[in-house]
Amino acid sequence: MADEFSLRAYCFLDRMQPQYAAFVGTITQGDLPVEGMASLYVEMAPGNEVFRVVDIAVKSTDAKPGAQIVEREFGMFEIHSLAQADVIEAGRIVLQRLGLSEEDRVKPEVASVQVITNVDPYQAQLLNRFRRGAMIVSGETMLVLEVAPAAYINLAANEAEKAANIKLVHISSVGRFGRMWMSGTEAEILAAKAAAVDIIGQLKGK
Repeated sequence: MADEFSLRAYCFLDRMQPQYAAFVGTITQGDLPVEGMASLYVEMAPGNEVFRVVDIAVKSTDAKPGAQIVEREFGMFEIHSLAQADVIEAGRIVLQRLGLSEEDRVKPEVASVQVITNVDPYQAQLLNRFRRGAMIVSGETMLVLEVAPAAYINLAANEAEKAANIKLVHISSVGRFGRMWMSGTEAEILAAKAAAVDIIGQLKGK
């Protein structure tokens, strides 16, 4: 099975932070998450495998599916629960049925990171037209982070929110790269950047 299936991401969030959970609630088409829940994102290729893997995950525990997406290249799903043990067990069973381990995932990497100070009011207005989270205000500092595979941007955003008093502006976690925007004071954004980059660097994979 491991030869036929590519585990692109296996991304566990131990506790959804308030802004992160609120943002996910604006985009999810499945069961709505709330602050404090544990979450697991799994991304795979070929994309159509997602249907079979979601079936395994939701039948194994009481964890609920929030997303099930197939796009041009990859498939991705998310499950969550207030009980961390349910999410961990669902993930364990998925890996067992696929004949894989967590370390068989693609090792994530930071593709790009930018810190933009004193955001111009015109740029803030343009960015706010595309955001689903908080609004950027001119004069703030902005963090733009891009990771691959895309699902890991969720972990980066959640850990950044744990570490710093920031505003979560937008997350995109589908496609070849995952991207997020955050804003705040320069000091808080630098703390958020350090936490996000550090957690991605800690993850093991191939």
